[in-house]
Amino acid sequence: MAQNLNNAQENTTPKDKLLILTLIAIIIVVAAIAVGGFLFLKPAPDTIQGQGEATEVRVSGKLPGRILEIYVEEGQHVKTGDTLVHIKSTLADAKLAQAQAMEAAANAANKKVDAGTRSQIIASAKDLWTQAQAATGITEKTYRRLDNLFNQGVVSEQKRDEAKAAYDAARAAENAAKSQYELALSGPQKEDKEASSAMVNVAKGGVKEVDALLEDSYLLAPCDGEITVVYPNVSELVATGAPIMTLQKDDHWAVFNVRETSLKDIKLGTMLDVYIPALDMTTQMRVFYIKDLGTYANWQATKSTGDFDARTFQVKARPEKPIADFRPGMSVIYKGVAKK
Repeated sequence: MAQNLNNAQENTTPKDKLLILTLIAIIIVVAAIAVGGFLFLKPAPDTIQGQGEATEVRVSGKLPGRILEIYVEEGQHVKTGDTLVHIKSTLADAKLAQAQAMEAAANAANKKVDAGTRSQIIASAKDLWTQAQAATGITEKTYRRLDNLFNQGVVSEQKRDEAKAAYDAARAAENAAKSQYELALSGPQKEDKEASSAMVNVAKGGVKEVDALLEDSYLLAPCDGEITVVYPNVSELVATGAPIMTLQKDDHWAVFNVRETSLKDIKLGTMLDVYIPALDMTTQMRVFYIKDLGTYANWQATKSTGDFDARTFQVKARPEKPIADFRPGMSVIYKGVAKK
């Protein structure tokens, strides 16, 4: 056997020895790189991709009618208070005219009550009272005269009683006439005035109700933003509360769906480094919202033992300063927590 080993060594050429040494060197280098990578290199953090978002406001009104004119178009930027659309409602116009007529009638009736009783009626009542006073005076004198004659035995008791009855009737008529005069002089009752004033308020309320509807004949922009969708066309009918257009507010932010195991560095108020591929820019956004998405968004464990389901949280972050040309739907890549 020793002789065979000697023969093999004698048959090995220098070229073969060099190849073997080269392979051994390569193996040592690869092993060194693997060990160094294991000891010194850390795995890259998971890439978390989100997207831009913005608040959308549906512009609608309470006035049903026909679209008379649309003053904006999709993609146009508007300011708070800008006129967006004009809605025409002939039915509301007719109701307004009716309410205004009812208000005028109620005001006229109220003025009549406030004016009190006509002067002619007061004068007539006073004349009747004066006549009743005169009749009372005559019947009283007649009664006194017949009473004296009865005491002297000149007239019968019946004549004296008839005069007394006439005198009492005249006094009653005088009191009734006086009451009628005082009633005409005092005017309508307090309750009548209150009822008339209440009818005026009811009529005014009807006018205000229609005016409130007609306020929405011109719809204004509730905030600064961009018109993204216009639903009806000019001359089309719209119902109460139907959306006319969608306004996208100037308050863009980014939203990410983050596994709870990646939340250790993300808190409310945390500043994040993000990259926006569409704009090819890196910027910072501050977290203002964190909320779990429920069990339906859990990350399922890959092993039945030794692992656990991870919940998914929605994280929203807003730029510290407005970003030009940043639009909803753009991808936003989370790069990590910004260094303070």
